[in-house]
Amino acid sequence: MARDILVLGGGGQVGTELQRQSWGEGVVIHAPTRAALDITDEAAVARAVAERPWSAVINTAAYTAVDKAESDVAAAWRLNALSAAYLAAETAKAGIPLIHVSTDYVFDGTGTGAYATDAPVHPVSVYGASKAAGEMAVRTGNPRHAVVRTAWVVSPHRANFVKTMLRLAAERDTLTVVADQRGCPTSAGDLAEVLVAIALRFAEDPAAPAGTYHCVNAGATTWYDFAVAIMAGAAARGARSVPVAPIPSSAFKTPVTRPANSELSTGTLTAAFGLTPRPWQAALDDILDQLIGPAAKHA
Repeated sequence: MARDILVLGGGGQVGTELQRQSWGEGVVIHAPTRAALDITDEAAVARAVAERPWSAVINTAAYTAVDKAESDVAAAWRLNALSAAYLAAETAKAGIPLIHVSTDYVFDGTGTGAYATDAPVHPVSVYGASKAAGEMAVRTGNPRHAVVRTAWVVSPHRANFVKTMLRLAAERDTLTVVADQRGCPTSAGDLAEVLVAIALRFAEDPAAPAGTYHCVNAGATTWYDFAVAIMAGAAARGARSVPVAPIPSSAFKTPVTRPANSELSTGTLTAAFGLTPRPWQAALDDILDQLIGPAAKHA
């Protein structure tokens, strides 16, 4: 049976990986560009959803410029909240499941341990608040939904922490990275695999479990230790590697205070879908293999 899947945000890290996944026979992925489909336009969303009997819609589109959002409030809310409301309403009318990607920034980062999916949200930035509102729009607007929160997304594509560290290592003799923010690095490819599994489950099973899920690679680390691991991986592949020095967040001023704790628990994802993400170290190795090449083999 042929299945058409609509992917929004196809030019981003996760959207790019969704188009590289093995979806199975008969599945066709449609990923219109932002120019072709503006999801902040309610009429355009209605037309796109009505275009064909979609088996699922996956929304990875987001306003993710966290600092810029503080002064670009309306644009952040239009893309992160209002467009989610449009998508939820139109997909619900047609009985189409909606898979919506969200973020750890819905939490304030002051909690201890890994955040459960039912932990109270308390965003402390425009970005986080707009994403929390988008989640609510999806939950209340379409009963056939999965809100999938993620964090610290990296890949061989677009701008992200891994690519930034490699670029800076090529330009500088040392790197300074904050050491008091903790979270779970997440491969965009691994997240895409999970989104594929969830979307196909919803497409095939009218009783698929709606709800909120967390998808991050297993294990937690700090940005500093993540950078050290990236440098070690670069060195193992013959690329330039430089020392990394830890600094406190207070030494790196930004308009938005980043969450001190971004750890997310993936327990409900495993319970509902049988999916358990692999350790972030293995995911990082795969990304570095794609960016640099395989590590040297030692006898």
